[in-house]
Amino acid sequence: MNQNEIIDITREAIMMVITIGLPPMMVGLLVGVAIALLQALTQVQEITLVFVPKIIAIFLSLFLFFPGFAMAMTEFMEVIADKIVGIG
Repeated sequence: MNQNEIIDITREAIMMVITIGLPPMMVGLLVGVAIALLQALTQVQEITLVFVPKIIAIFLSLFLFFPGFAMAMTEFMEVIADKIVGIG
């Protein structure tokens, strides 16, 4: 394995982290902005109001996106295993 292959694997791993991390973070961002807008409109400034809906939304998104995440991680691991064995 040469330096270019290691760089390619690292690049693919970073893209995998971004691909898996982006949907739950975007859900958290959208829920946080929606709640902040609701707080600004109603002038309810309860700090704990943000956390519970955001946590529930992130867990729900993880639950919904998990099959796709598992498939992407399985494919990536197969590529890595093939490179370790020397097939790829």
